[in-house]
Amino acid sequence: MAKKNIFTDAFGNLYFLKRFIIFILGVISYRRFNGFNKLKITGSEYVKEQKDTNVLFVSNHQTYFADVAAMYHVFCAINNGYDNTIKNPVYLLNPKVDFYYVAAKETMDKGFLSRIFKLAGAITVKRTWRSEGKAVNRMVDLTEVENIMKALDNGWVITFPQGTTSAFAKGRKGTAKLIKNQKPVVIPIKINGFRRAFDKKGLLIKKKGVEPSLEFKPPLDIDYENESANEILDKIMVAIEQTEEFNALHDYDEKLKKENNLE
Repeated sequence: MAKKNIFTDAFGNLYFLKRFIIFILGVISYRRFNGFNKLKITGSEYVKEQKDTNVLFVSNHQTYFADVAAMYHVFCAINNGYDNTIKNPVYLLNPKVDFYYVAAKETMDKGFLSRIFKLAGAITVKRTWRSEGKAVNRMVDLTEVENIMKALDNGWVITFPQGTTSAFAKGRKGTAKLIKNQKPVVIPIKINGFRRAFDKKGLLIKKKGVEPSLEFKPPLDIDYENESANEILDKIMVAIEQTEEFNALHDYDEKLKKENNLE
């Protein structure tokens, strides 16, 4: 494990700069999650009991930036003793800075705002199966894997195992392989409602009055030595409710809503 520095994060970014960026972005985005729309949070207790390093959060993904912005609010609130609420934004004055998220390099390299988000704690990776909207087939960059492991050695990391905002897309085995090697505590997050509330990038409000939800689930029970990467991935996908059985339930609910509206 790399020795922690009191002035910089795992990648040499100055803490005071990260605090400033998180504070400004938090102030700008606050009303999106506790104003125009009300973010519902459950399961904070599973986060509070964790140690400061080697904790991996796995989540489904609905927008490029709104999901992550909401998570920053929630993690900063929990870091300051607030359970399942972001009603008191004073937590932005003392943000959690050893917090990182995995993001597609092609997304984070586009535009000024994306680069600002990147400074807040992004670990960029090149997708091995898709680039610039086209299918590709390339090898995993081991440097990127090492960067994720370095971040886990120094704090908490969130990753989106589907690698896309498309609902019920299949999970990528790379996340499970990382878990077998690094052996972190793995906490699933299920999010919902972000796609209805925000545009695909998560920068514009699409609909007001929506109640997006963020649910932390208990840490996964993983046998790091004996379970295969496929078995670990299956556990993750069930926990974040992105398997076919949940897709069927989703389709049924949508059909029922339409029938009720017609009545």
